Amino acid sequence: MNKHITQGQFNRREFLAAGSFALGALGLSSLGLASMGLAGRASAADNPLSALTLGVATYRGQDSYFVDEAGTAATPYKVEYAEFAGGNLIVEALASGSLDVGGMSEIPPIFSIQSHRQPRLIAVLQGDVNNQVFLIPKDSPLESVGQLRGKRVGYVRSTTSHYFLIKALKEQGLTLNDITAVVLTPQDGFSAFQSGQLDAWVIYGVFIQLAKFRSGARVLKTALGYLSGNYLIAARPAALDEPLRRQAIQDYIQRQARTLEWINDNPEPWATKSAQLLGVDKAVFLDMYNSRSQPSRIIEVNDQAIASQQEVADLFFDAGVLSQRLDVGPLWDRSFRLLPL
Repeated sequence: MNKHITQGQFNRREFLAAGSFALGALGLSSLGLASMGLAGRASAADNPLSALTLGVATYRGQDSYFVDEAGTAATPYKVEYAEFAGGNLIVEALASGSLDVGGMSEIPPIFSIQSHRQPRLIAVLQGDVNNQVFLIPKDSPLESVGQLRGKRVGYVRSTTSHYFLIKALKEQGLTLNDITAVVLTPQDGFSAFQSGQLDAWVIYGVFIQLAKFRSGARVLKTALGYLSGNYLIAARPAALDEPLRRQAIQDYIQRQARTLEWINDNPEPWATKSAQLLGVDKAVFLDMYNSRSQPSRIIEVNDQAIASQQEVADLFFDAGVLSQRLDVGPLWDRSFRLLPL
C-alpha cells in the first residue's frame, strides 16, 4: 500500500521541473529478490519485506503520482510518501530519521557537511537544464547577463538558481555585489516578477512556463552549459545499514526508473494528470516537456558526478557563500548498481 502525506510542517511546493527531480533506478538482482519481479507477486508469507514501511520524500506532481500508470505501484513493502518544499528540508528529514530516501539537487548535501548531518548519495538522476533560466519581462531591453549590472535580480538562495546566477555573472566579470540581488521564494518571486518589481528572475520549473503564458516573459539565458543537470538520490545512512531496508530502497529506486521511463514515453497523459494535480493548464506541461534539454535518466555514481558537485561547492566557497572549502567525496556511496530497463 502506497500513500502520500503532506507534512504539516512543510509548505507544499508547486511542481519543480517535471521529470527533472524524480527518484531513479538502482540494481535489484544482487539482493536475491529477482524472483519477486517488479509486479511484487511474492506472497506475504514468502516476502520478508512485507512488514516494512519505506519513508520516501516527494514533491507534488512528481513521479510518485504516476506509479499506477507506469505499472510500478505494487511494491513488496509499504511506501509512505511525504511532500516537501525543498531539498534542504529533505536533508533535515533524512538526518532526523523520519525518511529513508529522497531526491534533491547537488546543493543541499553540500550545506549538510558543516552541520555533520550528511545523507549518503547513492545515485544520480540526469535531467533537464532548460528548466532553469534567467527570465526577463516581455518588453525588457536586456539582451545579455552582462547588462544586469545595477539591476534587481530575484533568485532562490542555496538552490540551483543561486549557483546559476553566480556562475553566469562570473562569466561576465560580475559578482552578486554588482547587482541588486533579491532573495525570494519561488512563489514570492513569481509575484514580484509579475508585478514589475524585478528586472530579471533566475528560476526553475513550472514557474518559467507560468510567467511565459501569463505575462509573455522571455528567456534571457537557459542553464544549458552552466548546470550539470544532476539531481541526487540521497538515503538515510542508518537505513543503508539495515539489510532489508537497503533492499527496499534498491527495489524502490529501480521502480522509479521505470516510472520515469513511462513519463518520458507518455507526454500527453503525463501532462493531463499534472494539470489536474496542480491546477495549471495542460499546455504549460507540454511546453515544459517539449523544451527540455534531455529526457530524465538514472546513472550510477561516478567520478564525473562527484567532480560536478565539488565544482558547485568550490564556486560557493569562492563566492563567499560557504565559510570554508569543503570536500564532497565522503558524501557518496558507490555500492549501488543499476539494472538495465
